[in-house]
Amino acid sequence: MTQRHDPVSQIASVPLWYHTLELAPGITTPGWFDLRPIAGRLPWPDVRGKRCLDIGTFDGFLAFELERRGASEVIATDLVAHEDWDWPPVLRDRGPQAMAEMAGEKGRGFEIAREMLGSSVERMLVSVYDLDPEEHGQFDVVVCGSLLLHLREPLRALERIRAVCRGQLMSSEEIDLRLTVLHPRRPVLRFDGLSELFQWTIPNVAAHRRMITAMGFDPVRSSGPYAVPYGSAHPPRPRTAAELVKKARRRLFAGGDGVPHHALLAQVREPKPG
Repeated sequence: MTQRHDPVSQIASVPLWYHTLELAPGITTPGWFDLRPIAGRLPWPDVRGKRCLDIGTFDGFLAFELERRGASEVIATDLVAHEDWDWPPVLRDRGPQAMAEMAGEKGRGFEIAREMLGSSVERMLVSVYDLDPEEHGQFDVVVCGSLLLHLREPLRALERIRAVCRGQLMSSEEIDLRLTVLHPRRPVLRFDGLSELFQWTIPNVAAHRRMITAMGFDPVRSSGPYAVPYGSAHPPRPRTAAELVKKARRRLFAGGDGVPHHALLAQVREPKPG
C-alpha cells in the first residue's frame, strides 16, 4: 500500500495537527486540541440546506461539522502562508519560520482530512480582513473559532464578517476566565501582544458578547464558559503551583481542564427603517 492510500502514513506526514479529527473508524489525528467532547455544547443554528462559511479553518473541524450537520455548501477560509498571520512585532522575524518548521506545509492537514472524509468542503485562501460580498458572496451561517484573539484588529475582522453574513454568526472564542468571574457583566479585555502565545486580546464573556453586538449582530443564545480539551499531541502543561491553581479554576468555572472558551450565536441586525 502506497503512502498516498495508507491513512496512517498520510496522517503521520503532517508534523502538526491542530484539530483532533476522526477520519475513519479507529483512525484519529493527533491534534493539539480536541473539540469533539464540546461540539455538542456549542449553540449551533440549523444549517440544513444553507450556505456556510468557516473562517480560519486550519485542519477543518468546524467546516466538516457544518457539512455533517447538513449544510448545502461549506467554504473554509485560511491564509496563504505562515507569514500572513498577524504576528506581533516581537515574533515577526522568527515566527513564520518557526511555524513552518513546526507545522510544515500550510493546509496539508486539511487536504488529507478532506480526502479521507470524502468531503465537499472548499478551502478558500483569503484573510478575514479581505472578505468581500462582491467577490465571495454572502453566507447564511458563518462560524469563527478561536481566531479573534490572534488578530491585531478583531473589530475590523468582525466588520468584514458582517459584510458577508446575511443570517447568523456563531463565534467561539478563548476567554479570560479570571476576568469573567471578577466582572460577570462588565466588558473587560486582557491585552497581551508580547508573549510567545501569539495572542493580542483575550476578552471576558461580557466583552466577547459586546464585541459581537457592537459590530452589527444581535445575540440569540450562548454557551456558558467551557474548556476546550487538550489533544494527545499538545505539549505537556507545566506542573507549577500557579498552573495547578489555574487548572483548578478551569475545572470549577469551565467544567474541565483545557482552554476556557465562550460561544455565542448571533443574528445579523437589520437596519431600522427611516
